[in-house]
Amino acid sequence: MSDGDAEAGRAARPKRADARRNEETLLDAAAAIFVTSGVEAPVRDIAARAGVGTGTIYRHFPTRADLIIAVYRHQVEACAEAGPALLASSPTPHAALGRWIDLFVDFLVTKHGLAAVLQSDAAGFDALHTYFLDRLVPVCGRLLDASAAAGEIRPDIDPLGLMRGVGNLCIGADTDPRYNARRLVGFLVAGLRRTA
Repeated sequence: MSDGDAEAGRAARPKRADARRNEETLLDAAAAIFVTSGVEAPVRDIAARAGVGTGTIYRHFPTRADLIIAVYRHQVEACAEAGPALLASSPTPHAALGRWIDLFVDFLVTKHGLAAVLQSDAAGFDALHTYFLDRLVPVCGRLLDASAAAGEIRPDIDPLGLMRGVGNLCIGADTDPRYNARRLVGFLVAGLRRTA
């Protein structure tokens, strides 16, 4: 076996479970800091929240763009996986929808800085947006379908339209620290309720 073959084998090997957990801890910490302080937050703040040194973050994510993209993908996956779990554990489908929308709001607040970071990489941004739609629109649709089937909401709500509406309500959070996107989105979700 040549050195090149050995390197290829190491590169293709999946990460150990503890390495995946460590990376998830970093991504969760970065997402939490991005929600409160934006994507330009100091790496030392992320490291402190994750309980690691800044070198650990740079080892996993050499550039800020790498970190932001990884957080974006991590949150998309977390939202996608949360939908079915919330449907299974919530008292009603509408309650599951409300909880999922809260997660989606947190994701949108984090994602706002992504466009500026990827300004020079339009193809990369388009690919991430397609990934976002492919993963999350079906999850939102499933939650809406379950809520409609339970008679809790109107049956004619388009998942992409709802997600766009939620996104539009989150825009003000960028410029006004008093702006409460979750509260406004809560009114939107409550307004989906079917009236007798």
